[in-house]
Amino acid sequence: MEHLPAWLINSFIYLSAAVIVVPLSRALGLGSIIGYLAAGIAIGPWGLGFVTNVQDILHFAEFGVVLMLFLVGLELEPKRLWSLRRPIFGWGSAQVVGCAAALFGVAWALGVPWPIALVGALGLALSSTAIALQVMGERNLLPTGSGQAGFSILLFQDVAAIPILALLPLLGGSLEGNQPVALVERAQEAIKIIAVIASIIVGGRLALRPLLRWIARSRTPEIFTAASLLLVVGISALMQIVGLSMALGAFLAGVLLAESEYRRELETNIEPFKGLLLGLFFIAVGMGVDLGVLRDAPLQMAVLVLGFLAVKGMVIFAIARLMKLPFQERPVFTLLLAQGGEFAFVVFQAAAGANVLPAQTASLLIGAVAVSMLVSPLLLVAIDKLLLPRYANCGVPVMEEISEQQDAPILVAGFGRYGQIVSRVLLAQGHTCTVLDHDAEMIEAARSFGYRVFYGDATRLDLLRTAGAAHAKILVVAVDDVQQSLKIVDLAREHFAHLQIVARARDVTHWNQLRDRKVMLVQREMFESSLLSARSVLELLGQEADAAQGTIQRFRQHNLELFEQLHPHYKDRAKLISVVKQGRLQLEEQMAKERGEQARRRA
Repeated sequence: MEHLPAWLINSFIYLSAAVIVVPLSRALGLGSIIGYLAAGIAIGPWGLGFVTNVQDILHFAEFGVVLMLFLVGLELEPKRLWSLRRPIFGWGSAQVVGCAAALFGVAWALGVPWPIALVGALGLALSSTAIALQVMGERNLLPTGSGQAGFSILLFQDVAAIPILALLPLLGGSLEGNQPVALVERAQEAIKIIAVIASIIVGGRLALRPLLRWIARSRTPEIFTAASLLLVVGISALMQIVGLSMALGAFLAGVLLAESEYRRELETNIEPFKGLLLGLFFIAVGMGVDLGVLRDAPLQMAVLVLGFLAVKGMVIFAIARLMKLPFQERPVFTLLLAQGGEFAFVVFQAAAGANVLPAQTASLLIGAVAVSMLVSPLLLVAIDKLLLPRYANCGVPVMEEISEQQDAPILVAGFGRYGQIVSRVLLAQGHTCTVLDHDAEMIEAARSFGYRVFYGDATRLDLLRTAGAAHAKILVVAVDDVQQSLKIVDLAREHFAHLQIVARARDVTHWNQLRDRKVMLVQREMFESSLLSARSVLELLGQEADAAQGTIQRFRQHNLELFEQLHPHYKDRAKLISVVKQGRLQLEEQMAKERGEQARRRA
């Protein structure tokens, strides 16, 4: 392999590690980020040693974070970003200042010199934008209150990294006894920064859209992709030249293009590169974990990691409480912001170069940040399995269960999206219903609209009796959970055999299980609405309304008859597949024959 170029060998190593480890990690329920980090450790200097130039790879892979923030910016129109100014500068500054002050106080109390304590506290106060946004995206948390708050704080951290880096030369100069940097030089740097930001804003408003429009007219997709990457690379380079955050510049460019007609095309072109480079970034972080520091000072490293995670966690949890985030969202919000971040690598490396931090201290702090990024996804798994179930009912209104005997002829179990429609139709016709649901928030919302819904779990026999199941005529099983639905039906069949049951089926398997229990009035929740959508499509394709309705009715009848044929065999997969294929062919032949007859009549 000596004659192969290094980039080809390294590419093969990175891709092989990712392809092998990441699917395995996801299969174990640990998530993709842990897989990438583990792959990096495996191929890095402290693993198999396949790759040694970790810093070069990390600098290149940081471009994945840049692309991610560009795409995030594309989703935020300037008006929406302006509406977030208060959480960005309010809660963002509260998090950075609060965490830095707490960490500085602890370090100073332990006898750490104040310059080292200050730089360490400021660096550790920053969080991982890459991991936090990746996790929020995977869990669809960005639209939630905690997601918006977390994004605002992360964005402020990217801005805060600039003055932190500007502070380092001053601290280094003061330690060495040098004169402070000349005021004129600082003023020149400030003017340069303002000029670059202004040029990006003005250029984005005046030049970018016409330029993209001109490139799009070439009708060459690969050139538009190249232009998309060139845009991000160019703006990132400008920000880097003046010492600003590349990610912040890319985010700003994304916001400026958020109202552009080319927003979706830009997203489509850049998304694959973002995913690959983010994966490479996490691999590089894994390779950068200095296991030598862990080996030489394992107790010190453990105390440092656990200590700063605990201190940051307490501050962030208090902020989450002040922000009145839902109880269920606070643990994940706290953990995602408590871990160290990629900008801490830059801060500590720059601090070592400015002689603010001793090399050994900088290495220890960088290792602590990397370890925190490694263990955070593992802690997230633990939170999902151990902590969140306990938080499930926190903050939920406490309600008394149904206690007064009811005598309505109709009993509805479940007042979700399905049960609501059924109940509203019945109530509109003057029928009285007893409605049970065990979601307290749903019941409060329903009661605010004037609906009478009782709190109770219909899988409990005593509550079914209180709800009047012994005297009712009809039971509508409209709960969302399949196992709860089957349990309610089993209770009704055993103790209230007189009840006629009308049930909702989530899918085909649920339909068959209900039919096994002799429930004949079963409706698949998506079946009828899907047929209506299919009818609309046929009409849009030019078929007359009556003909489209006839087609749908024949398909509906055929499908229902086919299900009756399939029910005795639904546990026999081979027989099931055979009957389905045969039924599909018969339907297609029947439809083709009818189309031929219609064509002959028109002729």
